[in-house]
Amino acid sequence: MQDTSIGDRVFPAPSSRLLFREAPRLLGEMAALATTAPFLSLAPRGDGHPVLVMPGFSAGDQSTAIIRGYLESLGYDANPWGLGRNLGPMMPDLSIRLRQTFESVFNAGGGEKVSIVGWSLGGVYARLLAHVYPDQVRNVITLGSPYRGSPRSTRVYPIVRSMMDRPLEQLPINDLRRLAGTPLDDVPTSSIYSRHDSIVPWQIATEPTGPTSENIEVFTGHIGLGVSPAVLFAIADRLSLEEGRWSPFHRDGWRRPVYGSAELASD
Repeated sequence: MQDTSIGDRVFPAPSSRLLFREAPRLLGEMAALATTAPFLSLAPRGDGHPVLVMPGFSAGDQSTAIIRGYLESLGYDANPWGLGRNLGPMMPDLSIRLRQTFESVFNAGGGEKVSIVGWSLGGVYARLLAHVYPDQVRNVITLGSPYRGSPRSTRVYPIVRSMMDRPLEQLPINDLRRLAGTPLDDVPTSSIYSRHDSIVPWQIATEPTGPTSENIEVFTGHIGLGVSPAVLFAIADRLSLEEGRWSPFHRDGWRRPVYGSAELASD
């Protein structure tokens, strides 16, 4: 089983071999998306509740267009984050702007609970917002998000570090990162991850399972998380659960070869 006390542990960055496989995997996912579109349209329909979709580091709302478009087609009110490129700790007043974005989506939805889907760093923000607004968040779905362990474990850490005047560990945002990694006892969470991720080690994108927390393994690269049919279906499946009636993702039938085991075996 996975260590439950990761703290600020530094994991080895993913193998560089995985980085070179990102582009071919992405092309494969795009091709699969076209061929599986009829099947994806059969996913459970949404109930219209608002969903906030947040991009990863250095990306903007264009990167989440496929996710949002798919959710809209199922009947959800899918919203972009609207803050431009996600530059993480380099964005001024980030925590204030995140709260304003969430409150805007919540109020526009008539006070209905909001589900949050966050890709990579966007998933860290999703968990932070759920800690701040536990009574207003319906569930949280993260895609390859480094919300546990040290940011030094990720492949982008050297890039971010070179842009800062001091290490991330010395910045106030690091306290928020630790908060993101603490369990969300009152909000259901689904962590979608891949061991083929070339950017984020899978160990810091997952958490011990609990009464309302789970991990869903897919077999794509980090960039492919936003277009993978397996990821899209898992998101739709999780969002379709009735409020207050959460249950774990099941892997029976055709899902067995598409998704990994529910257990987190150590490598």
